[in-house]
Amino acid sequence: YGAPVTVTQWVTLIIIGVVMIAGCGASPLATSGGSAEVPSDRSSPPTSAARADDQPKVAAAAVKRYRSVRTHQTTAAPVRVHLPSIDVTSDLQRLGRNADGTIEVPDAWQQAGWYREGPKPGQAGPAVILGHVDSKTGPAVFFRLRELDPGDKVRIDRADGTTATFVVERSERHAKTRFPTHAVYLPTLRPTLRIVTCGGPFDSAIGHYRDNVVVFATLVE
Repeated sequence: YGAPVTVTQWVTLIIIGVVMIAGCGASPLATSGGSAEVPSDRSSPPTSAARADDQPKVAAAAVKRYRSVRTHQTTAAPVRVHLPSIDVTSDLQRLGRNADGTIEVPDAWQQAGWYREGPKPGQAGPAVILGHVDSKTGPAVFFRLRELDPGDKVRIDRADGTTATFVVERSERHAKTRFPTHAVYLPTLRPTLRIVTCGGPFDSAIGHYRDNVVVFATLVE
């Protein structure tokens, strides 16, 4: 299924992202009219005549009244995936990495898995789900994955009882030797989803399919 980006690459991208967020996060909220709204109870900065021992009191008062315009929301781990347009429902196994750095694949043919070292579905970034296309006895969980079309829905049930709904944007097929690592694993600003399985011609000499099918989806609710 391709190797995820290295830790160094992730750290570099995260640093770049933090710098960008920090640069725009300081702007005041815009009202519907497009002007900036400043809280009426914001403390004025101390004048040059203010005594030095008054400044800590002013700072403490400002902090006490501060209310962030952002709220932190935790995201529960995914437990089940639904692909209604191809009649697929599967519990999700948590997947890590193999010794060579590649992602583990699910133990069961009829069960999909979520890459737990990446984002959870609903968090900003690309959550990754993998599954087999078939087995020696017949079709596996993602046998019909290639049939997904743009606009089809993907629902992810989470451990806290909530559900994240994604809409399919596109489906691609790539040779395993040219797996689109960056498109699949690099961070995204919005919550996104990648679903990966095998595809293309079966190479009997090596006992594997030559290609990967990758479905790209974006959170809608």
